[in-house]
Amino acid sequence: MTELTGKVALVTGGSRGLGEFIAAALVNAGVRVYISSRKAEVCDSIARELSAAGECISLPFDLSSVTGVEALADAFCQREQKLDILVNNAGATWGAPLDEFPESGWDRVMDLNVKSVFFLTQKLLPALRRSASRTDPARIINIGSIAGTRTGRTNTNYSYIASKAAVHHVTRMLAGQLGAENITVNALAPGPFNTKMMEFALNDPVARQRIEAAIPLGRVGEAEDIAGAALFLCQRAGAYISGAIIPLDGGAAASR
Repeated sequence: MTELTGKVALVTGGSRGLGEFIAAALVNAGVRVYISSRKAEVCDSIARELSAAGECISLPFDLSSVTGVEALADAFCQREQKLDILVNNAGATWGAPLDEFPESGWDRVMDLNVKSVFFLTQKLLPALRRSASRTDPARIINIGSIAGTRTGRTNTNYSYIASKAAVHHVTRMLAGQLGAENITVNALAPGPFNTKMMEFALNDPVARQRIEAAIPLGRVGEAEDIAGAALFLCQRAGAYISGAIIPLDGGAAASR
């Protein structure tokens, strides 16, 4: 039910935060993992660190354009014939007041968070199809957000919220279309996690207390929380799940 040894995975945004947590878990499970991120030095460094536990290869590319997406897909396919697990995690956020929100902030977030997810999946479909079987589907895991399921009156991350809602819907659309090809497509929708992206808030005791008070379980997410969910979807136990948007928020969404 849990055997993943020998499988091949690609994790975008795999050099930090949630992507690094997932990549590390897959490496430790015996998966050959390729990680990608925009900064080559950081991507190379994390790949070396993770390789202490298994096999991790750095493929640094900027996925904010289709050119970068195609370059990553080509680089991967030069090394591997098949892809068992694709984790679309690379993303960005941008916050600004409504009257001042720039087009550049809208486009950067939508291009990386939505366009790259769709087109990287498209370019890697041949490799995913070669891996897929009826009893052991190929897996696509998109990283959404609970921000994509609700809005807040004080939230100014307009493009981020819209992008994550789009990721959830693209996930459902692809699940419906790719199921017949034995490819499952699911999304994880994290709430607050202990990552660099959240440092600005979590390092402030008052802000951290306010965030944790809004979560029924009373804490923010840790590496093991998202790693466990991702591993579940990749293992035999998750082979019959597709089109799901799985909240990882300590019950926050259910309490609203």
